[in-house]
Amino acid sequence: CCAGTKEVAFVSAVTAAGVVHAVTRWCSAGNGTECSCDGSLRHGGSASQGWHWGGCSDDIHYGMSFSRMFLDLPFRNATGKSGSGLVAMNLHNNEAGRQAVAKLMSVDCRCHGVSGSCAVKTCWKTMSSFEKIGRFLKDKYENSIQISDRLKKKLRRKEKSQRKIPIGKEDLLYVNKSPNYCVEDQKLGIPGTQGRECNRTSQGPEGCNLLCCGRGYNTHVVRHVERCECKFVWCCYVRCRRCESMTDVHTCK
Repeated sequence: CCAGTKEVAFVSAVTAAGVVHAVTRWCSAGNGTECSCDGSLRHGGSASQGWHWGGCSDDIHYGMSFSRMFLDLPFRNATGKSGSGLVAMNLHNNEAGRQAVAKLMSVDCRCHGVSGSCAVKTCWKTMSSFEKIGRFLKDKYENSIQISDRLKKKLRRKEKSQRKIPIGKEDLLYVNKSPNYCVEDQKLGIPGTQGRECNRTSQGPEGCNLLCCGRGYNTHVVRHVERCECKFVWCCYVRCRRCESMTDVHTCK
């Protein structure tokens, strides 16, 4: 379903970033025989400014290489080349995910000195949390670029008036506009959102305003019965009360 859409672009980027992140963490933990920490930084730093590289810096180079081999090779091998527009788009989106991990690398430091004076700091490079990487890619998804499905020398924007604007290596690209996910389409495997439970007070993706696509929602009361206020009685059984509660449940029209 939905090949070449911006949703597929987002999934491709997140998957590629996830492989980099997981493999690099695995290497830094000392679990790999072909990889470990980034040793190239250990003898650098600025002693005159009171800090030096040390610790175990995340070496994303192996993770990036592994991600390219694991995710990109099937695309290249399937066609023998990356000449088709859809294949080139997928390869670009995979790489955009990997570049997000690299872009969001940060520096952590630990202080050394008498009574925590921080006279000297040991610093190392580390990846951001995957949550932060995901938010970065979500922003790229929301600002994704539609490209022409006719690949000439390179990927280019679909809008002719914007073709002089360069495409960044971190941009997410799509060819086909997304279908209407709000309405059921059995041919495309889209279930729609009718009957979905939603949160009336939330402004997020689970909120009724967004999830119900402007159609509104139904409210019905659900009765819950459960054991509560359980106490151990000597000897030897548990005595509980039977508690009932009523809650409002909202479902999309």
